[in-house]
Amino acid sequence: MKPIVITKQTARRFVLGRQGLWPGRRWKGKRGTAQALTACEAVQLDPLQATARSQDLVLHSRVMDYRPSYLDQVMYQERGFFDYGGWLAVYPMSELPYWRLHMERRSHDKRVEDFTFKHPGIFEQVRTELRSRGLLGNRHLDGNAVGWNYRGRKDTSLALFDMWLSGELMIHHRENFARVYDFRENIAPPELDHAAPEPEAEANLARKCVAFKGLLPEARWKTDVAYNLHRAVGRDEIREWRDRWIADGILAIVQIEGWPGNHLVLAEDLPLIETLEAGKVPRPWRPLGTTTLEEVTLLSPLDIVSARGRALKLFDFEYKWEVYTPAHQRRWGYYTLPILYGDQLVARLDAKLDRPSMTLQVKGFWHEPSAPMKDEAFAAALANGLLRFTAFLAAAQINLSGIRQPDLRGALRLLMGQSLPVSVRAIAAAAAET
Repeated sequence: MKPIVITKQTARRFVLGRQGLWPGRRWKGKRGTAQALTACEAVQLDPLQATARSQDLVLHSRVMDYRPSYLDQVMYQERGFFDYGGWLAVYPMSELPYWRLHMERRSHDKRVEDFTFKHPGIFEQVRTELRSRGLLGNRHLDGNAVGWNYRGRKDTSLALFDMWLSGELMIHHRENFARVYDFRENIAPPELDHAAPEPEAEANLARKCVAFKGLLPEARWKTDVAYNLHRAVGRDEIREWRDRWIADGILAIVQIEGWPGNHLVLAEDLPLIETLEAGKVPRPWRPLGTTTLEEVTLLSPLDIVSARGRALKLFDFEYKWEVYTPAHQRRWGYYTLPILYGDQLVARLDAKLDRPSMTLQVKGFWHEPSAPMKDEAFAAALANGLLRFTAFLAAAQINLSGIRQPDLRGALRLLMGQSLPVSVRAIAAAAAET
């Protein structure tokens, strides 16, 4: 099959649109939260909360009137999704039978087996406690201290973690992001509490690698598949898989103008790409409210469209999450958010929510040379995005002093209103009523 050649703009818009970010939010409320999680394929979880946690920023950028409580409801109350993995992410519960293969293979990791041999009774001790006491987290068990380990500081904590990675346990709920565990059979819906046959599971987990990225460099597929399958994948094997899936109409090959190498895409997504190449917006992607030209979107630092080096490749936008960079070495800030305007990343915003005063502090703003800084439409879009973000955080006011460009700062203050705290409270109250 001859590769399809597309423009870089089409590639950018396809990746954004498949993730629900362009041309604007197309989901709403709790139902929309579940729809967004499904469309995204996976959403990474992270405990840091400079303004809001990464997963909530991801969903706020895609779902109108999103609230963090919606994520808790669709995951832990309705059991539509589960969180799992060393790369901690939310997955649809319907995929649990496939991930059971990954979990089983995890149970045979050398690190897990070594820990088991060194602590022969700890797993049965944890099982006994769970059976007798019910839901348990790390803090509920009195274990023995172990050397430093990010998975836990007690042998019971490491046992819980390994039993979770192996699929014996699942996360029942979280308390201030801390895991609370129960046996899988007590959490998973009965109709999904089984392991799919190995060929079926491997095929679905391999397909998911392409669906998650939208456009996946062919050279990257082997590495991503190996992670999902949790086993070594040879070049000949991945090549045979690719050829067979292309012949079967599951995958297609795309080339992007100016980019080296081939990219894989799901064949079912080709009509979307064709529509974009024609300069049109796919009908299912039409936004419920404003577009990203009318209201900028603040992205999570871990958003898959721009994380892991994709910002530079897709948007010619230099970006690094500097949370773990020493303060004196940071170019931008501790928790800097990329700003999406139209189909481009045009600036970065370092933000922090001061919770005692509930003030959203804009600590820094860095724009690209190509950013339309003197364009009134951009200032209006930025003001709209900041107002929505402030309302989402239920902040009482916003401090714009970190925006060093006086003309833009003045325009934002004018656009957002002289009585900004009153405006923000009104917007927050309106959002709370919907």
